Amino acid sequence: MMEGATVQPVDLLIRNAWIVTMDAERRVFRDGAIAVAGDRIVAVGSSALVERQVAARETIDGRDRFVLTPGFVNCHIHVTGEPITRGSVPDDADWRTNVFDWLIPTYMAQTPADEQLSATLAALEMLRTGTTCFVEAGTILDLGAVMDALAGTGIRGRLGQWLQDRAFAPDDDQAALTTRAVAAMEAQLARYPSTDDPLLAAWPCLVGHNTATDSLWREATALAKESGTGVTAHMSADPADPDYYLAATGRRAIAHLGDLEVLGPHLSLTHGIHVDDEEVALLAASGTNITHCPMTAMKGAYGATSAGKFPEMAAAGVNLQLGTDGNNNGNAADLMRAMFVTAGLFKDARRDASLFSAYRVLEMGTVNGARGAGMADLIGSLEAGKKADFVLHDRDRPEWRPLFNVVNQLIYSADGRGVHSVWVDGRRVVDNYRSTLIDEERLFAEIETAGTNLLARANMPVPSAWPVL
Repeated sequence: MMEGATVQPVDLLIRNAWIVTMDAERRVFRDGAIAVAGDRIVAVGSSALVERQVAARETIDGRDRFVLTPGFVNCHIHVTGEPITRGSVPDDADWRTNVFDWLIPTYMAQTPADEQLSATLAALEMLRTGTTCFVEAGTILDLGAVMDALAGTGIRGRLGQWLQDRAFAPDDDQAALTTRAVAAMEAQLARYPSTDDPLLAAWPCLVGHNTATDSLWREATALAKESGTGVTAHMSADPADPDYYLAATGRRAIAHLGDLEVLGPHLSLTHGIHVDDEEVALLAASGTNITHCPMTAMKGAYGATSAGKFPEMAAAGVNLQLGTDGNNNGNAADLMRAMFVTAGLFKDARRDASLFSAYRVLEMGTVNGARGAGMADLIGSLEAGKKADFVLHDRDRPEWRPLFNVVNQLIYSADGRGVHSVWVDGRRVVDNYRSTLIDEERLFAEIETAGTNLLARANMPVPSAWPVL
């Protein structure tokens, strides 16, 4: 700093910490500092340099204690329905049985109060394991209730109400179904706009698979482009999706979406397992994002390693991002666990240790996710001018000792249980392993009661292969 230069007042300075910036150069500082004013990062660099530039109201010394990373971005999670019934579904159900016999009945039995509790629990689990931003999977029934609940948690998110319009019953009025779905989509974007970078905003969140007509796909795409938002949808988790589209249109699922001209950087397709080479090329050429949910693929036997073309997608330049899915699929909202699984799956499946290095996987959980969420200019990396969304990982834990390669340690040794503190939008929302905004004990007690009551209303058993006495 030159003599006479102005020292900038800031709200927070964290110094003497390992900092993984994820900036364009992917710089890592062994003795780094970050300075925050309001909701923005104002400086990142070596401790010696940053300390000379700022005068901080609060200082945290991370020497031999903290590793600092950007907040993680979870690009596919069901925040209602499943957090409140976590673990009740057996792990031997195929995809169709899991969805239609187990999950849908519990979703349909929810009350708005159930959805509020469930969303709060999902946000708490994400925040306490380092996720600061999420994209919802598109299965919320009462968006207003969920938005109100999430506003009290401090998390950043993009979410929408359940959207589908295909007529499945013979007496369904297809035109009326589409009209209602489009009206609902327009209303939620008008009520929860993304202008001025709010923490929570609405997106067109299609259920996907075969539930949306071509008209709804086109309307969602036009609305997203007009409003500067994104579209998210499930697609090709199971051969049922390409099989349906082949029978109905003569084209595989993603190829058909390409024919509709709805692919593009605005779109995130979740799972994307059962695709062919033409579809990989279409995804790459269009800039469409693919959200990989590795824990769900393993538990649900989706075929990610036997049929998935994720290495080919990565090689073609498809933006691969990560999701944890639902709490009866992936069963955990800890994105660090998903990163660990991603780093190993294809190394083993292809017997190629060069696939999905720890560095590439950390990109998937940060900058790639920010890009898919439409917020690459705001989050995903630690840079001056970006939002102050970041995580302190606690090194006073056995999995963090000794520390030589911090990226290897993050992906292969650590998980979300080592997250000490979290900031979102410059606000400390987790402090010393506890939420600063949520009454955790009260929430846990309410969840136990509400989850039991929900399963009873849905007439859903909780099977066990062993006697529970």
